[in-house]
Amino acid sequence: MTEYLRAWLPGATWFFTVDLAERRGNRLLVERIDVLRTAVRSVRVRHPFHLEAVVILPDHLPSSCINIDADCQEMA
Repeated sequence: MTEYLRAWLPGATWFFTVDLAERRGNRLLVERIDVLRTAVRSVRVRHPFHLEAVVILPDHLPSSCINIDADCQEMA
């Protein structure tokens, strides 16, 4: 996995895309949206963030999120 530098600043916005390992013909993200929602909620409890935008496509998920102060202090 590529190592990216992240700005751990309060209010910093991150854009990222999650791709499924097997993208061709895979509809997992839209067919199991309930599991995806549960996973996002679980992560937000441990690492608070504001989900600015998300597009849920069958095989990948581009999104933009904003750091919340508590998250930045924990990660710095």
